[in-house]
Amino acid sequence: MPESGGSRAQRAHIPPSGNGPGTDDAPVVPHGDAGALSVDPGAPQATAPAGLPGPPALPGAAGPGGGAAKATRRTGLLVTLVLGGLTALPPLSMDMYLPALPAVTDSLSAPAATVQLTLTACLAGMALGQLVVGPMSDRWGRRTPLLLGMVVYVLATAICALAPTAGLLIGFRLLQGLAGAAGIVIARAVVRDLYDGVEMARFFSTLMLISGVAPIIAPLIGGQVLRVTDWRGIFVVLTAVGIVLTLVVWKWLHETLPPADRHTGGVADALRTMRGLLADRVFTGYMVTGGLAFAVLFAYISASPFVVQEIYGASPQTFSLLFGLNSIGLIVVGQINGKLLVGRISLDKVLGFGLAVIVLAAVALLLMTLGVFGEVGLVPVAAGLFVLMSAMGLAMPNTNAQALMRTKHAAGSASALLGTSSFLIGAVASPLVGIAGEDTAVPMAVVQVVCAAAAVGCFLLLCRPWQRAGQEAGGL
Repeated sequence: MPESGGSRAQRAHIPPSGNGPGTDDAPVVPHGDAGALSVDPGAPQATAPAGLPGPPALPGAAGPGGGAAKATRRTGLLVTLVLGGLTALPPLSMDMYLPALPAVTDSLSAPAATVQLTLTACLAGMALGQLVVGPMSDRWGRRTPLLLGMVVYVLATAICALAPTAGLLIGFRLLQGLAGAAGIVIARAVVRDLYDGVEMARFFSTLMLISGVAPIIAPLIGGQVLRVTDWRGIFVVLTAVGIVLTLVVWKWLHETLPPADRHTGGVADALRTMRGLLADRVFTGYMVTGGLAFAVLFAYISASPFVVQEIYGASPQTFSLLFGLNSIGLIVVGQINGKLLVGRISLDKVLGFGLAVIVLAAVALLLMTLGVFGEVGLVPVAAGLFVLMSAMGLAMPNTNAQALMRTKHAAGSASALLGTSSFLIGAVASPLVGIAGEDTAVPMAVVQVVCAAAAVGCFLLLCRPWQRAGQEAGGL
């Protein structure tokens, strides 16, 4: 039977299943699945275990309204804000820069495809960095690798502001991504340290609310920065954000992985752990499905500045407003997922519906860009992008939650694999959207259709949700 949701601190007395590192020939034992969402929402669910900032909260030490319960709620809010800041850093790094892409092409005398490689390099760095930092956090804890990565991120971002050529900017963006990966992978691992089942799925939706604010304000900030300075000023602002976030992490985010739960093996042990995770067909299915959905999203992120501004003649400020509106749609749908759907409807059903909407929106965009409906203006295209982005609020948190529910003693490595696959697939999709130049949006729509259809295929062929639904109905 799948475990109930709630804080992992409540299950500290439960011995491990034996499928930890070093048992690479054994499958990863699921400890949560689609059926985990059917647990009683009224069951006791602590917000965070002892050892986090603020007074320790012992499960069951105080009833509702007691001092310990209030301290737990404050701790949960603080952890939520810190982790939200870490997950917001990647969209800040990407999206503040988006309105400046056409300006960078002029400033550095580089073609659009080359400038888009600055996004690809950052994505590739974030992908590879997660693959390294994830196992490091399983061995040395979450706090030390995170602080080290944040310091390097600040230095690399400051250097980006000084890059004299497109080649150097691409190189420094790669370093920025490598360092920034620490925040992405460790934030997910901390969530896995603290939560399980229904609560983990809901927490991912909450993080989407916080981190979703970044895509809304980032292009707006970027557009306003461009009013008073050039694109280099955007990296100056990002440097300041990185410094503030580093100080916040240093002061308020305490260690969440006890020494007894850390892996003591070296690189070979980390590779065995990852191989064991990849041997789990369902985990791999959710991982690849989420990566392909992210590629659809990043095709939009990479191409939309040129599509909206160059093809449809919108200003950087108009583009920023449209981008923010799409991000609001993603946030609203993500909150509907976390507050209304999780615990009431199977995650697989919600995920399947979200993927279907993404496919339909991508097909509609392709037909519009091909001229099947005649010459269309910005409004219909923007509407299609809005629907596509909003449906991501059903796909992205649920693929992460379903995959991480199947990992018990290797949250860092599992988080690294999830992040690496997403960013690598996104990095491959990024240059493809500009392959036909700046005067057509067809490549963007083609990439989105292909990746969305492939995501549906992986979900059906690898995850096979109907099989597990049948097992749960049979009492397995």
